[in-house]
Amino acid sequence: MTKQERATRTRQALIRSAAVVFEQHGYAQARLVLISAGAGVSTGALHFHFENKAAVAEAVVEEASRELRDLSAAIRHRTDTALQALVDSSHALVGRLREDPVSRAGFRLSCDGERAAAPDLRMEWHHRVRELLDEAAAAGTLADGISREDTAAATVAVTAGFEMLGRHDPEWLSPYRLTGFWQLLLPRLATAETFPRVDPSGTGTAPPTRGPALAGLAIGETKSPVDVTAGATAAAAEAT
Repeated sequence: MTKQERATRTRQALIRSAAVVFEQHGYAQARLVLISAGAGVSTGALHFHFENKAAVAEAVVEEASRELRDLSAAIRHRTDTALQALVDSSHALVGRLREDPVSRAGFRLSCDGERAAAPDLRMEWHHRVRELLDEAAAAGTLADGISREDTAAATVAVTAGFEMLGRHDPEWLSPYRLTGFWQLLLPRLATAETFPRVDPSGTGTAPPTRGPALAGLAIGETKSPVDVTAGATAAAAEAT
């Protein structure tokens, strides 16, 4: 492994560790020593990559933003219609919020006012939803009288609401919750010809689950610093 490859892996491990620490403690109470320990490196190594805690937080938000853009682009590439791409992208986003600490921490840091972090991930998501709705309208798959702006606002409000509620009750981030939203909206949103061809559960979405596998994701759950560090270390190992 080259020196550059090791540096890249260390940086990614620090970002994932930071996401776990920010998620658990919030930005103000997060400590650099926990972030570095979770990545299995010294605080000196952390400062080699990041000037301060604000720079680490910015990297977490930027990584979450990149993941959101890449997911949406890949989904649109493999789907036949913009409406199905919209449904699939929303499921992918909620899936990332359910499973990925970088996405969860990125949204929290970006949108909650703990600190001003750019980019604003909810605004990015709104922009992508509107793009897909504009594409659907151009293709003639939206029903008559549909307001694209109102539909985009409702979609972002629901997904953002699930993100916030899921911090304390991860069942809000289960696939069946979002599927229920699309089951309500799609009959009004899509044309009669398009509606039967759009799957509200998403194409390639895992079967809905309400079991205990999600219980460990509750952000409001109390953990010791040792638990946080162990979780971050596991995440860092996965990243490498």
